[in-house]
Amino acid sequence: MNNRPVQTLPMLVWQSIVQTMILAVLAGFLLSFVYGLVQHYKEERQHTRQLANLLTLSAASVDGDEVVAEQVRFLLENEQSIESILFYTTSQPIADSNLTKDDWKNALFANTVSLNYPVVGDYTDGKSTLSIDSNRLNGNQQGFKALPAIKSESNSIRQAASATVDTALVGYINITLNVATLRSNWVQSNLWLWLMTTALAIAWALFILRKLNWPSKDIAALTEVCDIVLKNPELEQLPAIPQRFKFEELVQIKQAFVTLFNRLQASKQDYEALAVFEQQLHQKDLSLDVQLHNFQSMITHELKTSLNAIVGGLQLLDEGDLNDEQKDAVDIIYNGSDKLVLALNQIIQLNQIQKGQISLQISAFNPLQLISDLLAEFEPIAQQKGLTLSSHIHHIDYSLEGDAEKIQQILSILLSNAIKFTPKGQVSIISQLTHFDHSNRWQIRIKDTGIGIDSSFIEDIFNPFFQVDSSQTREYEGTGIGLPVVKQMAQLMGASIEVNSKLGVGTEFIVTFQMSNQRQSRQQYLLTGLDIVYYYYQDSGALADELQRLGAHVVCCQHEQLVIDEVNNKKFDMVMFAEDVLPSSAEALAKRIRASETEHRALLVYWYSQQQALHLDSFEHGLKAAGIDYCQVAGYEDKALSNLLKSWLAWS
Repeated sequence: MNNRPVQTLPMLVWQSIVQTMILAVLAGFLLSFVYGLVQHYKEERQHTRQLANLLTLSAASVDGDEVVAEQVRFLLENEQSIESILFYTTSQPIADSNLTKDDWKNALFANTVSLNYPVVGDYTDGKSTLSIDSNRLNGNQQGFKALPAIKSESNSIRQAASATVDTALVGYINITLNVATLRSNWVQSNLWLWLMTTALAIAWALFILRKLNWPSKDIAALTEVCDIVLKNPELEQLPAIPQRFKFEELVQIKQAFVTLFNRLQASKQDYEALAVFEQQLHQKDLSLDVQLHNFQSMITHELKTSLNAIVGGLQLLDEGDLNDEQKDAVDIIYNGSDKLVLALNQIIQLNQIQKGQISLQISAFNPLQLISDLLAEFEPIAQQKGLTLSSHIHHIDYSLEGDAEKIQQILSILLSNAIKFTPKGQVSIISQLTHFDHSNRWQIRIKDTGIGIDSSFIEDIFNPFFQVDSSQTREYEGTGIGLPVVKQMAQLMGASIEVNSKLGVGTEFIVTFQMSNQRQSRQQYLLTGLDIVYYYYQDSGALADELQRLGAHVVCCQHEQLVIDEVNNKKFDMVMFAEDVLPSSAEALAKRIRASETEHRALLVYWYSQQQALHLDSFEHGLKAAGIDYCQVAGYEDKALSNLLKSWLAWS
C-alpha cells in the first residue's frame, strides 16, 4: 500500500529544481576539474619537454656540463613542479612506456611522473664528441632514483643533428614531475574561478526556479479555491480565482472549473425544484388516495344500500299473485341483483385487501370436506351446461390449519371461471398433500377443457377489470374482479398461483398453500399486558383486531384530541397510526404527543401502505423529526407482528 505523503506542485517544482541544480553543479565541477587538470598536466609536460630539449642542446655544446649544471640548479629552484633532474649514460634505447593516453590517469591519481629524454652527440671514427660529467651533474641532485624509462619525443633534435654529421645516443635526461604539487597549485589558482562559476550557476538556477514558480502561484490559488469548495458543500457562489500570469493551460483549467461549478449549481437548483414538485405531487397523490378511498367506500355503500332495498323489495313480493311473465321478470331481476351484489362484494373485498383491512382467521379444517362442499355447490351448475365435474384426491383424510373461508373463496372463483369458460368437456379438481417436518404443502389444480387463454394475456388476467374480450358484444360476462381477488388473497396467505393455458385446449390453475398441521404458527396472548392506542382516519382496519387477538389492550381513536386525552390519562406502551392517516396529520399529532409527555415516553409507530412505500423518502424524515420512532409497511401476520412489536419495545 502506498503511504507517501501528499505533495503540492510548487513543492515538487522546488525539489526538482534544487536536485537538478545540485546535480548540475556537481557534474560541472567534476567535469571542469578533470578536464582542466588534465589540460594543465599536458601543458606542464609540454613545458618539461621544452626544458629537456634546452638541456640536451646545452649538453651538446662546448663546456656543456657546466651550462647544464647551472640550468638544472636554476630549474630546481624555480620550477616547483620539478622534483629532480638526473642524467645517466647508456647507448641502448629505453623501451617506450610513456604514452599520452595515460595523461588523465597521471594527472588525477599519480603523485610523481618520470619523463626520459634522449641525449645524442656527434659520432666520428666510432667515438662520440659529446662529453658530460655525469657525476658533476648528478651531484647537484637530491639523489638518483631508478625511474621507469619512457620514450623520448624529441625526434626533431636528432633530425637536426644528423643533417650535418652522424649522431649517436649518449644517454638520457630523467626529469621527475611532482604531480601532487602540480594538482595542489592548480586547484588553488582556479578555486575562485570555480566559486564564481558555481555562484553564477546557482543564480541562474534561482532565476529559472522563479520563472517556474509563476504557474505554481496560480496553481496554488486554484487549489485554495478548490479547498474552499470541498469544505463548503453548500457553497452557492464560487470565490474569485486570481491569476497573475496568463498561462493558456491554467486559463483553460480555470474556465473548466468555473463552468463545472455553474453547471453543478444549476443542477442543484433543478433538483431542488424537482424535489419540491415531487413533494407537491406526493401530497396530491396522498390526497387523491384518501379521496379515492372515500369515494370507493361511499359509492360501494350507496350501491349496496340500493341493492339491499331492491332485494328486500323483491322478497316482499307475493309470488302467488304474480303471473308467469311477472315471475320471469322477477327472476331476471333476482339474477341481475345477485350478480351485481357478488361483483360489488368482490370490489369491496379487493379494496380492503389493498388497504390492509383484511386479516387471516386461522382455524383447523378438513381439506377433503372443503373439496366435497365445493363439488356439491358447483356440480348442479356443471350438469346444467353438460360438463363433467370430477375430483382426484391423492392423499388421505388429514387436518390442516389455515383460513378455510378464504381458501374456499379462492377455489370457488377458480371453479366458477372454469365452468363459465368451458363450453364442453370436463372440469377437474386435483388435490395433492406433501408432509414435511413442521409444515405441509397443499397443492390444488383446477383444470378445464375450455377456450384457453392466449399466452400474451397470462400476466394481465390478474389486473383488476381486465377483459380478454373487451368489446361490448363479448360472449362471456364478467367484471374482471375475480382473479385479482384470488391473486391478492393468495399473497395474503403466502400462497403461490400458477397458470398453464393453451388457446383452444384448456386452462390449468395451480394454487400451492404452505401451512402447518398443528397450531405452531399462531400463539394466543403473545402481547398480553401491552397497552396500545390505535389512531385511524376512516377504517380501523384489521390491525386493531389482530392486536386484540394477540392479547394486547387496544384503544381505537378516530380524532386527535381523543388520542391526546388517552395518552394523558394513562401510560400507554404504544401509539399506532393507521395507514389511512396522512403523513402530515401523523406528524402534527406526534408533535402534540411528545409535547404533552412528562415522565413516560410512548413508542410511536406509523404504518404506511404499499402504495406509500414508493414515496417513503419524502415523509419519513419529517415523521421521525416529529418524534415517531418507526415507520413500517402494513403487514399483519400474527407471529411476525408480535416479534416486531417486541423487538421495538426491547430497543426503546
